[in-house]
Amino acid sequence: MDPRRNVFGLSAQAKARLLEKLSAATPRQPAIRVPDYNRREIGAVGRLSVAELEGAHDIRLMREAAEFLGIADPFFREHEGIAGAETIIDGKRYVNFASYNYLGLNGHPEIAAAAKAAIDRWGTSVSASRPVSGERPIHRELEKALAGLHGAEDSIALVGGHSTNVTLIGHLLGREDVLVHDALIHNSIIEGARLSGARRVPFPHLDHEAADRLLAKARSQHRHALLVIEGHYSMDGDVPDVPAFIAVARRHHAWLMIDEAHALGVLGPHGFGTADHFAIDPADVDIWMGTLSKTLVSCGGYIAGRMELIDYLKLALPGFVFSVGMPPPAAAAALAAFGLLQREPERVRRLNDHATQFLHLAREAGLDAGGSIGASIVPIITGSSIRAARLSQAMFSRGVNVQPILYPAVPERAARLRFFLTAEHSSDQIREAARILLEESRRVAAEPTDIAGVMRHLARRGLSVG
Repeated sequence: MDPRRNVFGLSAQAKARLLEKLSAATPRQPAIRVPDYNRREIGAVGRLSVAELEGAHDIRLMREAAEFLGIADPFFREHEGIAGAETIIDGKRYVNFASYNYLGLNGHPEIAAAAKAAIDRWGTSVSASRPVSGERPIHRELEKALAGLHGAEDSIALVGGHSTNVTLIGHLLGREDVLVHDALIHNSIIEGARLSGARRVPFPHLDHEAADRLLAKARSQHRHALLVIEGHYSMDGDVPDVPAFIAVARRHHAWLMIDEAHALGVLGPHGFGTADHFAIDPADVDIWMGTLSKTLVSCGGYIAGRMELIDYLKLALPGFVFSVGMPPPAAAAALAAFGLLQREPERVRRLNDHATQFLHLAREAGLDAGGSIGASIVPIITGSSIRAARLSQAMFSRGVNVQPILYPAVPERAARLRFFLTAEHSSDQIREAARILLEESRRVAAEPTDIAGVMRHLARRGLSVG
């Protein structure tokens, strides 16, 4: 193939006219204009004008372009029951690769019974923040279990996973501190850094040597330093060299934090996450963070670590102190799921076997699966948001539900389909999905895109890409 042409057979110049403008690395920065209040301009009389919000123009532009290209909106589809290896959408059954129900525990009778019993005993809400009136025995039972999982002295459970990272980093760091993180770290870490005001220094994905160099340069200029990585990256399905990052943190007197959201239940022979996978001393990590919404089929987030850290956070962390406590059924469901994880490690083996099978089939077919290790997440990188959206739609039309990941969630060149494998999938389902994927990938790659037509359509809608 001519290297100057992309997957649709378009010239680089044609692509630049739309795709690069739609998906440039730096978001479009509109000129700032102060409204003329004397003329009572629309949006300048105390009412919110959504069109003036940053990013609103780009969202509309992408939607209009997708409509012109016949790409249906793949988001907010309603599932009519539990989304496991299969799901029902609009009355039709699909093989499902779009849910992180990794061990197939969502809907398990034991977990459902535990949640129902918690409702009967404590209701659906604790109706207060935990420090003042919202503490329940189920909270401490869950926190003790999570602490034991990570070999930590204690843990603290909060009502949201994303908000756990935001409130922790936003409170732990300040303007005199530095946060050094993987360039592909989760949005919640970035938002926490923004809230904290700390200096933020990203390093290339998985590159512990770069992290070492950056910390060596920045450490002496800051009061505290926090090094943050994920145990299992949710977009790529790859893992960092954790022992090397531990050494980097110790060398520069930095705190080390590992986000285990997609590692718990996935990595290690028992599914206990990063420490289990690398056989390291969990005490070498200062802060373990995780979520309850993946393997533990509930909702919330947690921090595990030394007793003095957790005791401090329980009295000072804004997202805990000023938020209602975790609902009893959510805590009970997570605790019951953890019990099943402990008793049934064969679920972890099945999950990893299925992910490895799919990864092997994809690579054997010549598809780009990036750096996935085949533990639960396998991306299929298309290099184009349009191609990813078209491929997702084609898979859906053939009974396979898999979501596209588009710009700006990832750079345009990294647009992809993201397959979540589970312990519930069968080998037959995996082989058939891989066969359909290869067929539709070839068909979509050969399908041209009328860039000029898209441009004319956007112009008629009053939208510019410049």
